[in-house]
Amino acid sequence: MNKTELKLQFEVLKTENKGIPVIVVAGGSSTRMGQNKQLINVCGLPVLVRTLKAFQQCDGVSNIILVASSETLLEYQNLCEKYMLSKVSDVVEGGKNRQESVLCGMRCLKESDELVLIHDGARPLVTDDIINRVIDGLKTHLAVTPVVKVKDTIKQIDENGEVIKTVCRDDLVQVQTPQGVNVKKYLDALKDKDLSQFTDDVSIFEDAGERVLTVLGDYKNIKITTPDDVITAEAFLKGDFAE
Repeated sequence: MNKTELKLQFEVLKTENKGIPVIVVAGGSSTRMGQNKQLINVCGLPVLVRTLKAFQQCDGVSNIILVASSETLLEYQNLCEKYMLSKVSDVVEGGKNRQESVLCGMRCLKESDELVLIHDGARPLVTDDIINRVIDGLKTHLAVTPVVKVKDTIKQIDENGEVIKTVCRDDLVQVQTPQGVNVKKYLDALKDKDLSQFTDDVSIFEDAGERVLTVLGDYKNIKITTPDDVITAEAFLKGDFAE
């Protein structure tokens, strides 16, 4: 791999693996963490490497398109080489917000790619089971997301911090990734939309009036956002090793 100059888009290799591609978005600012959360070690491996290895090992995934910031492109390229992440086909610079970054990743898809998964780089504990449930859901729906039931009591408050009401949690879920979408329908639904208004990818389908399927996620599939999340992720991993 020639890295004599930094490229805004880098093709690692050509891959002929079966399955569908995944776009891993890892270009956030990590404001709440105070450092690049993708590079924090969790039980001996950087968060991003754990995330990429989960898809590397999943037979349902053909290749991985990694979206990074301009400052981390070369570093992430080096990580892919160091850890022999052979399914990473491209490392590409992202945009100003999540949806722009996803679109940057989609430009690396092949014309024959009808479906794609989209995953947060900072969710390193994703499992084969979750990934495959999303892929299976795409056989019948245009958009799929893993979810878990809300455990805590949820209250709606006003601008003064006073409780308006307690919200019934029976029909409430927490959304996770990877989310799966039909590529053409996703791009069609984005036309003439303000990309900054969407906080996840299946919201685009909701906004377009399309049905979104939910499949079972996992409470361990957390997103690393704060230092406490690192402690939680390590506890989950150590618990798994002990079983």
